[in-house]
Amino acid sequence: MKTPDLVSMLATGTTRSDPDILGKRLGLALLIGLIGASTLLVATYGIRGDMPELLATPLFWIKVSFPLAILMSAQGVTARLARPGALLGLQRLILLALPVLAIWLASIGFLLLAPPSLRLALVLGSTWQVCSLNIALLSLPTFFSMFWAMRGLAPTRLMLTGASIGLVAGAQGVVVYTLYCTEMTMPFWGVWYVIGMLVPTAVGALLGPRLLRW
Repeated sequence: MKTPDLVSMLATGTTRSDPDILGKRLGLALLIGLIGASTLLVATYGIRGDMPELLATPLFWIKVSFPLAILMSAQGVTARLARPGALLGLQRLILLALPVLAIWLASIGFLLLAPPSLRLALVLGSTWQVCSLNIALLSLPTFFSMFWAMRGLAPTRLMLTGASIGLVAGAQGVVVYTLYCTEMTMPFWGVWYVIGMLVPTAVGALLGPRLLRW
């Protein structure tokens, strides 16, 4: 093809792209992941029978707010990474770290105030063996849907983008898991919920360069 023909084709064949395609695509992926994770929760574990009473307790909403804050911050980071060359900014990273730091500081306070004989029980709870694995399992629908969404965008830092996608998936997995989990102590959340989120984050970092290459 001659250069003038190419220029003419590009000039006449352009179509206006949707300016909000990024938000729509990532939002749809998050919604699909939420539906998938909720369906998986109900089919595999069920929902706590005392959920109506639990909804009236402030501690439950603190429990939900912890992963929800991480989810919102990680989704913002992921959206930023979908734009080639866009800088993350220190503020986004601080917002991402704040919920974890807050839970850790509160957990340390609880452990210091608790009798030494009860401290290990506050950290382990009764489900520490399966908690993080359950979260990782529930993160799978969001993990796959977010990778699908990102493949239609233009990330350039593939390992970091994969890790961010994994963190979004892990955080949404925790949000859904709170509907089943019986653990109500912050030291438990600060250890096993965080590990549950880090598992898909690490997997996402490993798979990002392979699955997001374009």
